Amino acid sequence: QVQLVESGGGWVQAGGSLRLSCAASGRTFSTYFMGWFRQAPGKEREFVAAINWSGGSTYYADSVKGRFTVSRDNAKNTVYLQMNSLKPEDTAVYYCAADKGGRPVARATIYDYWGQGTQVTVAS
Repeated sequence: QVQLVESGGGWVQAGGSLRLSCAASGRTFSTYFMGWFRQAPGKEREFVAAINWSGGSTYYADSVKGRFTVSRDNAKNTVYLQMNSLKPEDTAVYYCAADKGGRPVARATIYDYWGQGTQVTVAS
């Protein structure tokens, strides 16, 4: 069982930056593939980024590639999402998720554990 708690969301103007954190409970964090997803009002949940167990491989949606960076610190049981050059269309609730297998990375249904989400609002 893994419990995930996101933090770091907020309000920012377009072009600004935010860093989201996702803290995981338990002693097996390093065995979980971690993903970030987001959901805007009236839209389906969509894949943002993912990182493998060691942090050696990362994956991004085309819409955030070059602007967002996912990383993890297994000693702190935490995964991060650094978001730069934010755009109004990045406004959404952001969720972190955990899965043992991690394949396919962009499919939300494979992830077994989810956080409660953190709101990111980007003003134009």
